[in-house]
Amino acid sequence: MTLESGAGWRLASLLVAAGVVAPVVALLWFAFQGNLEHWRHLLEFVLPTAFRNTALLLLGVGVLVGCLGVGSAWLITAFDFPTRRMLSWALLLPLAVPTYIVAFAYLDILHPIGPVQSAIRELLGYTSPRQFRLPDLRSLPGAIFLLGFVLYPYVYLSTRVMFATQAASLIEAARVLGASGASAFFRVALPMARPAIAIGISLALLETLNDIGASEFLGIQTLTVSIYTTWVTRSDLAGAAQIALAMLAIVAVLILVERHGRRRQRYASTQRTRSIQPRRLKGAAALLAFGLGWAPVLIGFVAPSLYLLNETIKHFHTVGSVSDQLLLSAYNTVRIAFIATLATLAAGLAVAWAARSQRQGKGPRLPKLCARLATSGYAIPGTVLAIGLLTPLMLIDGLASSLWQRLGNPDPGLLLMGTSTALVCAYAIRFLAISIGGIESGLARIPPSMEQAARLLGETPGGTLRRIHLPLLRPALGAAALLIFVDAMKELPATLLLRPVNFDTLSTWLYAEAARGTYEEGAVAALAIVLAGLLPVILLARAQLRPTH
Repeated sequence: MTLESGAGWRLASLLVAAGVVAPVVALLWFAFQGNLEHWRHLLEFVLPTAFRNTALLLLGVGVLVGCLGVGSAWLITAFDFPTRRMLSWALLLPLAVPTYIVAFAYLDILHPIGPVQSAIRELLGYTSPRQFRLPDLRSLPGAIFLLGFVLYPYVYLSTRVMFATQAASLIEAARVLGASGASAFFRVALPMARPAIAIGISLALLETLNDIGASEFLGIQTLTVSIYTTWVTRSDLAGAAQIALAMLAIVAVLILVERHGRRRQRYASTQRTRSIQPRRLKGAAALLAFGLGWAPVLIGFVAPSLYLLNETIKHFHTVGSVSDQLLLSAYNTVRIAFIATLATLAAGLAVAWAARSQRQGKGPRLPKLCARLATSGYAIPGTVLAIGLLTPLMLIDGLASSLWQRLGNPDPGLLLMGTSTALVCAYAIRFLAISIGGIESGLARIPPSMEQAARLLGETPGGTLRRIHLPLLRPALGAAALLIFVDAMKELPATLLLRPVNFDTLSTWLYAEAARGTYEEGAVAALAIVLAGLLPVILLARAQLRPTH
């Protein structure tokens, strides 16, 4: 049986889905191996604080991204003011800056002797931080503020599309019946956009759960940070697995909220109607809209990016070059991201094609189930995924080593955990949803008649894919590859826990620099990650937010 047959594609899809589910099953098994002392210690000393901080962080970030995302989307949709068209895509730019890089930048920008507080003291006539200083950024409110201004584009993007497709007649009818502009928004536009808002907030909160760098830099003991410290600092793998199990419960709730939001989208009108016409603002109102619209972009992207650029220029002016270790980290980052991209695309292609073949015929429903399971990896935080992968990868390493030695060869060591293969597996599981989603969207644009004609001429499923569909899928594959490559470059939690000894990427190099309190070459690594992150954001803006009016 080969991939040329339909059964071969279904088997490949099943193996990919099993690879995604295996870490979760292993995590459940490992968590319950810990004795009662583990659970008692966690319940008494770790989980209450970590769970409270995580819950408050999620609540605060959820409220902030909701306000910023919905407010920005309505501002762009309902009003016309100077730079509106530019702002409509600029509001997506914070997506290019990972949360840990924003925390890294603002810890220096807002330091008591940093540029912002020094300038404020000079304006007020103070000479010492003891006389005047802003509230400490290393706090829960500080974490909520920074994460909110980085993650709000998830809500903005989904809500902007929903507002742009709403019928203007509904808003006009509300105004005719005596509703004010604010009342029409809260009673008509906002309730209709609730599914999109729920989806956007859920995605932002999943990213918040996955964060480890920003929370640790800002001194917040979240569940994610607790997993890392329990495993790395205390070498307590069972305890880390038990904390990860608590995180999975939160993830499950967020996924249910997202699924509920998607079901509620069905009430949208399918008739072609006139969209909302933005109202022209003048004078003080236009100036206020300009300021409110650009504030999230300034805080979430412009300020940290300018800081990183300035620090990078200062570094090159002072030192003249970067260290060999940083160059090696950049090489490791590109190499691992490239390999992971190829692996993720191959796995996604197998799953998507198996599901496509099943929909075209009357085969078993297994491929559809496999596709759904395979895309669930995006919801697993990197730290949880790393804990869950440890047991399956160690098991495979043990079996391979035993088999190799039975053939008379010396012990090969850890083939998976001792190399970057473990990172490739983690990246593939985390970003498989991007690959499958992009390929399925590309396949949906190809008429089934082309495939049916090839099959009538005796072509196998694999041959049909190779000769007909792959050439037509190049744009979808290219877009998915770019997104996966950049996300792999930015991934920090799984990389910290699964990287081999003495192996650094740009993200782990930056993490180490921030942990040591040094910023010399950390800014160079951070700027490289941000510049790479700009590419998919630009593509996303062009594809999803074409300017209107």
